[in-house]
Amino acid sequence: MGHFVIDHPLVLHKLTILRNNSTGPKEFRELVREITMLMTYEATRHIKTRRKMVETPLEKCSGYEINDKNIVVVPILRAGLGMLEGFLQLLPNASVGYVGLYRDESTKKPVEYYAKFPKFFDDTEIFVLDPMLATGESASKAIEMVEKLGGKHITMLSIIAAPEGINVLESAHSALKIYTCSVDRQLNDDAYILPGLGDAGDRLYRTR
Repeated sequence: MGHFVIDHPLVLHKLTILRNNSTGPKEFRELVREITMLMTYEATRHIKTRRKMVETPLEKCSGYEINDKNIVVVPILRAGLGMLEGFLQLLPNASVGYVGLYRDESTKKPVEYYAKFPKFFDDTEIFVLDPMLATGESASKAIEMVEKLGGKHITMLSIIAAPEGINVLESAHSALKIYTCSVDRQLNDDAYILPGLGDAGDRLYRTR
């Protein structure tokens, strides 16, 4: 399905502060939450609506609703947790699944250490969260796990993406929709995104 860059002025402004090396963990967490809310607004445009009649204080009115109980959000641990609150602010009835992955130092491949998912139906809308789409290996592994359990309608939300990661996901998952706020220049030799914002997990949780 391809990738979409969200270049709204509010996103561009907040992303610039997020990148800044002097931005501390409290503000960093708040910005990730706010940016995720703006991304969620854009990334849910395709969700189907259905008609619903409501009573205004004056008369009956035909409106719309979504089946928000058939939405699943899947943060990739640990950095994806920083995006979860922003998503749930707009879709509080969504179910939450979790994928824990770490990179094997010898093979450089993602290894699963935790997984817990709600039930997926044929029409369930699934949103996978990870602030950084770098090599694409972890995201691809998480999406593969979701697909094996029957997930069909999957959208990836990453605040910053590298071209290499986008290419990996688009090659491995042709039906996937990818939303990001910036496609950065490249990966360095240590698989960090350039210019990027450093390690999102470390900056969220002040672990370095």
